[in-house]
Amino acid sequence: MARFSRIEVAFQMKRQGVIPVFYHADAELCKEILKASYAAGIRVFEFTNRGDFAHEVFGELNRWAARELPELMLGVGSVVDAPTAALYIQLGAAFVVSPLLNEEMAPVCNRRKVLWAPGCGSLSEIGRAEELGAEIVKIFPGSSVGGPEFVRAVKGPCPWSSIMPTGGVEPTEESLRAWFQAGVTCVGMGSNLFPKKLVEARDWAAVTETIKCVLDRVVAVRK
Repeated sequence: MARFSRIEVAFQMKRQGVIPVFYHADAELCKEILKASYAAGIRVFEFTNRGDFAHEVFGELNRWAARELPELMLGVGSVVDAPTAALYIQLGAAFVVSPLLNEEMAPVCNRRKVLWAPGCGSLSEIGRAEELGAEIVKIFPGSSVGGPEFVRAVKGPCPWSSIMPTGGVEPTEESLRAWFQAGVTCVGMGSNLFPKKLVEARDWAAVTETIKCVLDRVVAVRK
């Protein structure tokens, strides 16, 4: 059972502005990534469902985080079907993110009041996702769907839509300003927050600083 309500998760996603996205098969390395992110101020984190036995890694991480990082809302991404969503919900996922709109996932997540963020590529898909109960919708890949201009176009007729782009969001002030001025609720970001050279060097202090800098930029562009 999720330790946080979907309302709490949605609020924290908006407040945080940047949702880290990460996967690694080594649970111990993932724990270091979570600790570094938490130290930077991250309270919502997306572990992506990639690779064999990813759910086992997630289960270990979520049990550990409940003890060591009690305010962390750990969710799962890259989920494309209802059975996999149910599996992660049983492991305590705080939210479920998908790269696509699979309507069968909606009742599974809604029944347990777990936030579901489906991937959408058109206004029609966004509207349908919202009808199915999605509080926040993901646009993916953000740059290919249309970038900030797509978000701005959607927010015109549908200012109530809460949008989270992933893919095509850079950690620069210029990129972040374009997205947030277009009206996004938050953005997903992966390798730009966790540069490969820092992860390979196990330089967790540098990872923390990288994330802090991005969070600070989000605060600046939102003013």
